[in-house]
Amino acid sequence: MKTGMIAMAEEYIYGKNPVLEALQSGRMVKEVLVSKQLNKQTEREIFRAVKRAKSVMKHVPVERLDRLVKGNHQGIVAVVASYTYVSVQHLLNVAKERDERPFLLILDELEDPHNLGAILRTADAAGVHGIIIPKRRAVGLTDTVAKTSAGAIEHVPVARVTNIVQTMKQLKEQDLWIVGTDGESTEDYRQLDGDIALAIVIGNEGRGLSRLTKETCDWLVHIPMLGSITSLNASVAASILMYEVFRKRNVLGE
Repeated sequence: MKTGMIAMAEEYIYGKNPVLEALQSGRMVKEVLVSKQLNKQTEREIFRAVKRAKSVMKHVPVERLDRLVKGNHQGIVAVVASYTYVSVQHLLNVAKERDERPFLLILDELEDPHNLGAILRTADAAGVHGIIIPKRRAVGLTDTVAKTSAGAIEHVPVARVTNIVQTMKQLKEQDLWIVGTDGESTEDYRQLDGDIALAIVIGNEGRGLSRLTKETCDWLVHIPMLGSITSLNASVAASILMYEVFRKRNVLGE
């Protein structure tokens, strides 16, 4: 290694669709390891993607893949550079490049990687420009998140910030409205104005929004529920809210 160069950390992506998404997105893929028992049709599909990405494909015993990752790898594991985070300004630039009003998601200390993966998948489908997560006490971009996102992790930029509340205040200064979710709010989420620049805040799976985060929101909305359970899964709640904004921006017209 040349003097001054920094070694790039590596991670694993596994499963057919996540690996294909990584190869097609232009992300740095060092090599793709495939099981010697992989069916020929899938092997050819992976090989074509590897060739286009100018990467390398190697055949290995399935036992090696079992040692590398936990979960259903489907006989395919890619060795990739660690996921990189972007700045909050980058997320706003994405909206500007698309000539759209900013639509962001802020996750307040979300801990479950499966929730983050599911949220990324819906965010990609609903046109969210990016997601903001805190550096501490929250899940980051991991291989489990990548697997759960079904490849969406390659398309939805994520900013990691030191202070969520401070970031919310900075977004307000750039004319974004901050909408939090709170079961005690009297305002129905269907009253959301999708025709504005906004960021939706989703709280922790168990505690919900922290006090300061809640106080910093411009307004709070709730999702009506008829059953005995008092709250929805974080990724489900996020999906409902994202698609309400999507509906108003794309179905009702702008």
